[in-house]
Amino acid sequence: MNDKPLVYFLCTGNSCRSQIADGYLKALGDDRYEVKSAGLEAHGLNPRAVRIMKEDGIDIGGNQSDVIDQKLLNRATYVITLCGHADEHCPVIANDNVVKWHWGFDDPAKATGTEEQILEQFRTVRDSIKARIETFVRTGA
Repeated sequence: MNDKPLVYFLCTGNSCRSQIADGYLKALGDDRYEVKSAGLEAHGLNPRAVRIMKEDGIDIGGNQSDVIDQKLLNRATYVITLCGHADEHCPVIANDNVVKWHWGFDDPAKATGTEEQILEQFRTVRDSIKARIETFVRTGA
């Protein structure tokens, strides 16, 4: 059994925001955390998320889009939802020791405009998630 704190990032489709958070915590957490991500549904990994993370030196291309695993949910130290839908529809956590937080970020997959404008929305969300992960790694909150 892993003795590192398990951080479980949740989003609606586990395609963008939760994958970005997963990638950053794995990269910035100095191997202090077990990191998992999942969604209420599995929408597949968004290629734009992979692209903008690669721009920042992090390869999430091998990640899988998964649905929430109840065992992981109840074993987690932290359950962090990244969108309102996941926050509102998160399954019941049976373990009272799990810390559940909501870090809401806009869904870049809903961005419209030219490809460059859409990518800019992805980058904005990426940078916001990165800043939040940096705070978490630094302060534990």
